[in-house]
Amino acid sequence: MRYLNSVSGTQSDAAPVSGGGLSQNGKFSYGYASSPGKRSSMEDFFDARIDCVDEEIVGFFGVFDGHGGARAAEYVKQNLFSNLIRHPKFHSDTKSAIADTYNHTDSEFLKSENNQSHDAGSTASTAVLVGDRLLVANVGDSRAVVCKGGKAIAVSRDHKPDQTDERQRIEEAGGFVMWAGTWRVGGVLAVSRAFGDRLLKQFVVVDPEIWEEVIDSSLEFLILASDGLWDVVTNEEAVAMIQSIEDPEQAARRLLQEACQRGSADNITCIVVHFSAGENNTTVEHQ
Repeated sequence: MRYLNSVSGTQSDAAPVSGGGLSQNGKFSYGYASSPGKRSSMEDFFDARIDCVDEEIVGFFGVFDGHGGARAAEYVKQNLFSNLIRHPKFHSDTKSAIADTYNHTDSEFLKSENNQSHDAGSTASTAVLVGDRLLVANVGDSRAVVCKGGKAIAVSRDHKPDQTDERQRIEEAGGFVMWAGTWRVGGVLAVSRAFGDRLLKQFVVVDPEIWEEVIDSSLEFLILASDGLWDVVTNEEAVAMIQSIEDPEQAARRLLQEACQRGSADNITCIVVHFSAGENNTTVEHQ
């Protein structure tokens, strides 16, 4: 039996992977499902872990969708949450710790890229459960959606170059946004915030937008997913199709299957986190 667990990864073949676990205090459970979908390469990575930080059970969940290769997404998966745990303000000011850690992890990745001949980058949609708080942070176009009081609520914003404030920020920094099949920064990148992207870093920032919520009885579950899901399934549809599924792994697999059936052309990764006041109980983590 394992309570403090860490599951993270990607896969190179066409077979989907899935699994899940339950926190030691019974307050939340999670499930994940990930597949390359129709693509021959896999640039999605994910992290789902439960750790004890200063004697408190903390959940960390993240979906990282790479572009220009898998290097950035893999690096962020391997380092982001480990860096966050070590931040001196993790408990006292979690929101600023998350923002600092996004920027620090990005800086360290860019240093490691000095000898690379082409750019790589990654989105990040992450959730941290600490005490009775849920903090969701996002850069890029992976997305976080909660079911609260039976309703779907987006708790992140897709960072697209044609958004008024994002376009203004890019242009004020000396960049430009142009149409090339879709709106792109410098005619190249279809997201306006991301890890990596060294050659566009002046314009493509890694400053996360952070949403914080108290976990109470009205907060039912959270969905984190790459755009392989959201390109073909709306927020409301995603919530409705898994609202009656108690097992979060089955829920994540249901979302992945639906995205495939609707013809998603991208890698697909979904994490579902269920919240419960619950009693202290145990589980065996399964994969």
